[in-house]
Amino acid sequence: MVNRVKKGNDIELKDRLVAINRVTKVTKGGRTFTFAAIVVVGDGKGIVGYGLGKAGEVTAAIEKGVESAKKNLVRVPIINGSVPHEAYGKFGGAKVLIMPAAEGTGVVAGGAMRQVFESVGITDVLAKSKGSSNPHNLVKATIQTLANMRDPKAVANDRGISLTKVFNG
Repeated sequence: MVNRVKKGNDIELKDRLVAINRVTKVTKGGRTFTFAAIVVVGDGKGIVGYGLGKAGEVTAAIEKGVESAKKNLVRVPIINGSVPHEAYGKFGGAKVLIMPAAEGTGVVAGGAMRQVFESVGITDVLAKSKGSSNPHNLVKATIQTLANMRDPKAVANDRGISLTKVFNG
């Protein structure tokens, strides 16, 4: 049911760094430092993706994360700057609750979830993170939950109902 998007030249993506993790490997020759960066990319109009990059330097890890994110794009339904309905999702130990909000509310979400909402172009949303606060799993749970949302047109089409009949009586 996930709405995957093929990377095209017509999509203008902006990347956001969610978290950087420094990893230390101890060998007999000393310590080796590498970096893992989780990055979210989005066009601000309903397309978002995430990626993980690992490298010996921070900038290289971020670039790898951006390339990985461009391969994992999904389309998210947005109605009046908010999500179409309430949704609950989880990935690993991270659990997320996403609810639509009235216009002017803003993005009421913390940390990694806020980066995802701003990248996808959602301006009004209420979100709560329950369980693990691990940014990797939080980003994955948020994007997975947003991708599984359905807009009213898709639901009406599946049920064989015309939306004009519903709203006009």
